[in-house]
Order: sequence, then C-alpha cells, then structure tokens
Amino acid sequence: MRVLDPSHEEGAVGFALATRLAALEGATVGVISNGKEGTKGFFAAFEQVMKNRYGVGEVVLRTKSNYSAPADAGLLEEAKSWDALVAGIGD
Repeated sequence: MRVLDPSHEEGAVGFALATRLAALEGATVGVISNGKEGTKGFFAAFEQVMKNRYGVGEVVLRTKSNYSAPADAGLLEEAKSWDALVAGIGD
C-alpha cells in the first residue's frame, strides 16, 4: 500500500486563528475566489447580503491567478488590511 501526502508545501509553518470579530457592522470583508465558472454571481449576491443584512462597510472581491494553486503572496499581503476573509470556491 502506498500512502500519498496531499499537502501542497513541505514544511508549511503553523498559524494561529484570527481573533473573532465582535460584529460585522462597518467591517471590511475580503473574498478570495478561485475564479471558476459561477463564482461571480454568487459573490455578487454574497456582497449584497453582507452589506444589507450585516452592515458590512466594504466587500473586497479578489480572484486568484490560478484556481488550483494557493493565493499569490501579493494577494495575501493585501488581505492583512481586511477585517475578515472568505476563501470561496465554485464551479
């Protein structure tokens, strides 16, 4: 029997979970999409729900350069300025 390791990178560093937001009202929420078919309509609707129902101040929509690879370093750097992040996938 051969066991395969599905992880992308060797020696990936650990990370701590982000502190939970007290509220979404006025927050900046980023969405990183894989860019596959159907995600644009879904995330447009998601943006409206976030703003209208939860009072989110801004939704930043970004798409990875390659749907099957990790997000680019520049995108992850930009995400540091967001209050919350949603990693979205779709087909």
